[in-house]
Amino acid sequence: MSGIPGDEDSAWSPYPDARAATRQAEAVPATPQTTHDAFRLAFADQTFLTREETRPVRLMLELMKPDLLQQQAGIRSTVVVFGSARVAPGHRWYEEARRFAHLVTEAASRAGAQDFVVVTGGGPGIMEAANRGAAEAGGKTIGLSIVLPHEQHPNAWITPELSFQFHYFGIRKMHFLLRARALAVFPGGFGTFDEFFETLTLVQTQKIAAIPILLFDRAWWTNVVDFQALVADGMIAAADLALFRFVETAEEAVAAIAAHYGMAAPAGG
Repeated sequence: MSGIPGDEDSAWSPYPDARAATRQAEAVPATPQTTHDAFRLAFADQTFLTREETRPVRLMLELMKPDLLQQQAGIRSTVVVFGSARVAPGHRWYEEARRFAHLVTEAASRAGAQDFVVVTGGGPGIMEAANRGAAEAGGKTIGLSIVLPHEQHPNAWITPELSFQFHYFGIRKMHFLLRARALAVFPGGFGTFDEFFETLTLVQTQKIAAIPILLFDRAWWTNVVDFQALVADGMIAAADLALFRFVETAEEAVAAIAAHYGMAAPAGG
């Protein structure tokens, strides 16, 4: 509505918005009182926001910011891709992840809505491959990066307005699943296992709805995880093995997702 002051993306309010208040606060004359941290507006005070006692506020902000920006971008549902950051372009896993994301994005684009948008951890390797495949198919694609000693820079294929950075692993993992309609898991290390097994636990305990969980490369997975031994030793039920399935190709994975949701599978590229 033209003529209404304030942020055009928000509902009008007679109160000044926080950005206007910040500008007004910064315009006061510099004195010993006004330049002290104590005088800063609480939400504009980095020293205050990073205190030990304000951790709950930071947790809330990390939950809210990516959610609001994805709503703003019209993201309705996602397909999550997990996998190693150490897989180089040209490797068969890299190229399969790239092709899988391309096929998913092409199929979603034909539907005309921001559904089944590919989301990764934002880094190199399998994550880069999936973001790349989605971008090459002309779609938006999301990266959920996290501050780490290494592998922390977002790859160049993520849609810039959907490139997020996290401090808290727990909030980041929640965001992976908030809109997830399917999960594709490629070979990886500790991080991939953490994300995969947490998702399995949430589905097993009915904390989230069942979604297709697709493990690429049966030979690799059954070599590193003895799922049958878990059943034999009574650690999981035999029915728990149905919570996921093995796939070998991008086409097989996309067909499994389409079958789960009663959709026609796209033709391979």
